[in-house]
Amino acid sequence: MASTRAAIRYATAILDLATSKGVAEVVNNDMKLIASTINGNLELSTFIQNPTLKVEVKEKALLEVFAGIDAVTQGLFHLLFENKRFEILEAIAIEYSKLSDIMNGVEVAKVTTAIPMDAELEAKVLAKIATLSDKKITIENIVDASIIGGFILRIGDKQYNASIANRLQVLKRELSN
Repeated sequence: MASTRAAIRYATAILDLATSKGVAEVVNNDMKLIASTINGNLELSTFIQNPTLKVEVKEKALLEVFAGIDAVTQGLFHLLFENKRFEILEAIAIEYSKLSDIMNGVEVAKVTTAIPMDAELEAKVLAKIATLSDKKITIENIVDASIIGGFILRIGDKQYNASIANRLQVLKRELSN
C-alpha cells in the first residue's frame, strides 16, 4: 500500500523537523488532534478525500479547522498542498504519533473493555501493565460489549485476558471435559 509508505515518509520528515526545532511533543499533540478529528468527523474526512475540490480550498479549510496548531504542522499542510496529497493526512498523523512513541520509549497498551474505562478499572489495568512492561505506557481504550465484563490487555505481542467472556469459555471447556 503506497499511501502508507508515503504517510510514513512524511511523518518521519515532520518528526525530524519538529525534533530539530524542539517542538516534537507539541506537534505530536497536533497530530493526535488531527487524527481523532478526521476519524470522528465524516464530513471532514469526505472533504479531505474529495478529488474534485481544489487543494487551495482544502489547505485554507484545514488551517481554519486546526487554527491553534504549531508552525511545523502548518508546514505539513502546505507540503500536502504542494504535492496534492491531503488524502493521506490522517495516516500521516497516526504514523507520526507511532514514531514519536517509539522515539520516546513509550509503548501503547490496548485495553478492551465492555464499557468505557472508569478510574478504578484504569488503576487495575495500570497495576497489571506494571507487571508486564517497564516502559512508559499510554492506554488506548477499545470498547467491545461482547467481552461482557473485565478487560483484555494487549501490549506489543503480549496479551492478558481477564474478560468474563474468556472465563466463560474456560469454564465451558472444563465442564465439557
